[in-house]
Amino acid sequence: MDCFTLAEDAGVAHLVLNRPEEMNTMSPQLWRELETVLDALHRSPTLRALVISSTGRHFSAGMSLEVFKSGAIQLDDRSAEGRAAIVDLLADMQQAFNRLDDLRVPTIAAIHGGCIGGAVDLVAACDIRHATADAFFCIQEINIGMAADLGTLQRLPKLMPLGLVKELAYTGRRLGASRAQAVGLVNEVFDTQAACVEAALQCAREIAQKPPVAVWGSKQAIHYARDHGVKDSLQQMGWLQAAIWQNGNLMEAFAAAQAKRPTAFPDLAALKFFREG
Repeated sequence: MDCFTLAEDAGVAHLVLNRPEEMNTMSPQLWRELETVLDALHRSPTLRALVISSTGRHFSAGMSLEVFKSGAIQLDDRSAEGRAAIVDLLADMQQAFNRLDDLRVPTIAAIHGGCIGGAVDLVAACDIRHATADAFFCIQEINIGMAADLGTLQRLPKLMPLGLVKELAYTGRRLGASRAQAVGLVNEVFDTQAACVEAALQCAREIAQKPPVAVWGSKQAIHYARDHGVKDSLQQMGWLQAAIWQNGNLMEAFAAAQAKRPTAFPDLAALKFFREG
C-alpha cells in the first residue's frame, strides 16, 4: 500500500495514514486501498480491534482538491442525467466509510492536528475517538461551496448535540479537542500524539481480551439501537443474545480472572462470501 501502513499484533491491527507530505489528503488511490484493507480486515478471524492513526502535521486535510481539478470525480450538473449520476457516484464513495462503520470489530481513531472534511466522515464512522490537545475538527465542505456528503451529517447528530452539528455544518468553524470531548465526540484528550496512539492501542488490547463474539454482538446491538426505537431494539437484543450465548465464555472469563492470566476465547469465524465460491 502507498497511502497506508498496516501492522497487526495479538489481534490488534494498526492502520496508519501515510501521506504526510500531502497532509494525508484523500485521493482515489487512498479510497481504493482503504476499501481493500477494510475488506480483508472484515474477513480476518484473528482480528479483534482496529486502531486508525496518521502521520505528519495533520490527521487528514480531507479530500484532495486535485480530485476535482483532475476530473477523477465526474460531477456533471449540465443535465438531469448527469445530476442523477452524482447520486450513484456518492453512494459508491460512501461505501468505504460504511465498511468502516460495519466492520466486525471495534474501531478506534487516534486523531492529531487537523481532521478536516472527508476525515470527519472517516472518524465519525469509528466506534471510539481519542484526540490530541491540538486536534480540531472542521466540516470543510461548506467552505468550498458544498454540503458534506459522505456521512458526517448523518453520523454526527448521533454522536453530539444537534445544534452544534448544525453550527459546524453551516459555518465551517473549527471544533477544538477540548470542546469535542465536552460534547461527547471525543472520548479522551492527550497532550501528545504518541500518548494518544498508545491509549488507543491499549484500549484495543483490552477489547482483544474479551470474547470476540460478545464484542461483535455488543456492536451489533449498539448500532441497531442507534437506528431504531427502544422496543424494537430490546426485541432484537433477545434474538441476538440467544444467538451468541456461550456458557464456555463465561467459564473462561471467571477462570482467567481467578488465575490472573490472559483470557483465551475462540476467534470469530473466517469469512468467505457466497459470490466467491
